[in-house]
Amino acid sequence: MKPAPTLLDRLTGSAMFSLDDRMRFGRKVATASIAASALLATANIAIGLRAGSTSVVAAGIELAGDVIASTLVLVAMFLASRPADRNHPYGHGRIEILAGLSVGFILAGGGVGICWRSLQEIQQAHAPPAAYSAVPLLAAIIVRGGMSTFKFRAGRNIGSVSLVADAWNDAVDILSALAALVALGLTLLDPARYLAADHYGGFAVGLFVIYTGGRVVRDASVDLIDTMPQPEVIDDIRHAATAVEGVLGTEKCYARKTGLKYYVELHVAVDPRMTVEESHEIGTRVRSHLRSVLPSIGDVLVHIEPAYPVRDG
Repeated sequence: MKPAPTLLDRLTGSAMFSLDDRMRFGRKVATASIAASALLATANIAIGLRAGSTSVVAAGIELAGDVIASTLVLVAMFLASRPADRNHPYGHGRIEILAGLSVGFILAGGGVGICWRSLQEIQQAHAPPAAYSAVPLLAAIIVRGGMSTFKFRAGRNIGSVSLVADAWNDAVDILSALAALVALGLTLLDPARYLAADHYGGFAVGLFVIYTGGRVVRDASVDLIDTMPQPEVIDDIRHAATAVEGVLGTEKCYARKTGLKYYVELHVAVDPRMTVEESHEIGTRVRSHLRSVLPSIGDVLVHIEPAYPVRDG
């Protein structure tokens, strides 16, 4: 009977896909996202300019930034899938994390620009926007809703930081489009009183983008600075190690994420009367067993310790 997936597998989707499969799947999702973002951005900017709506143009500029962000994610996935080499013994997975970090900075910078542009036009006298300018906003809300849900699920299943960052990007698109739609609705309802609401809607879009950019930067930084995974992940590693014959307990256990893989440093306690060769063989079996039962582990550095007495935890 196939063992139930551990938390480590569930977090990274390794029980479902191989590393190559996960990378290919992530690239397909990113490619589809680029195409959808390009269409939505073109529609919002073109119709927003024609209809004279600041909030719709702001939403379109944000979507154009999404094209850049998703392209960055796609390129990073291609580079991160390259195998380990002499200069990169841990592989190239950190490129994928850096892409997520870059997406966050792009979002934050774009949000500042949108806020500034929206406030610059508040005092300008102009005709109210046309009612049809709401159409691209509604399209963006519907399409982004589906894309965000799918990318969140896909990114978490395959353990992709940059794809989850892109999903947050889509989620803020929904909120910002809703804010723009409400502001546009107020302007259309009573142009004499709420003409500036359309511009404030654009400013609200910018604030949503800045907030999301900060959140994406924070989430990507967690992996970049080698933050330890959840305690349950470490428990899975310890449990798998103690299942190996000859292991009397575990001591230190550290893990850090590089791309879609975890790299582990583990101290195991063995009978101190063993020869160096025998204890080394146990270490080899621990490394092999962990990589076999927990496919999300890229590699394991096993340290052998004498059990004086056995210490676990």
